[in-house]
Amino acid sequence: MRPTNTSARATPSARAIRFYVANGLLDHPEGKGTAATYHYKHLLQLLAIKIRQREGQTLDVIKQELAGQQGDQLEKRVAAALAPALGNGLAHATMAEDTGPANWRRIAVGDGIELHVREDSPAARESALVALREAIRAAIGREDLR
Repeated sequence: MRPTNTSARATPSARAIRFYVANGLLDHPEGKGTAATYHYKHLLQLLAIKIRQREGQTLDVIKQELAGQQGDQLEKRVAAALAPALGNGLAHATMAEDTGPANWRRIAVGDGIELHVREDSPAARESALVALREAIRAAIGREDLR
């Protein structure tokens, strides 16, 4: 898919991340300067921004859409947007009830980015993991991570 918004194609640099934070698109990280720490919610926000940019939305519209969204809302929104890349049936997969300790697969997406998928999840199939990794890379515009 070719992005309709050319800025969606750009790799989010440190400068872009600071711009997003300064303009209220991303939450402020914990800490300052080189000690700033970004967490899972920041990744979800960044993915949501990049997905909406690829769909042609402006940052002003995206900012309004993301205002006040909690982590679970962002997660559902990003998952719905990435679902077509996941293949058969994964868009409707439900989480298994937590019945105790689980084994997790760790998938390196890029420098400083990891995806964790529980082994008993339908998304733990090798083909689904590859699709997830590639969809995340595409969503954040990091084709150089291949």
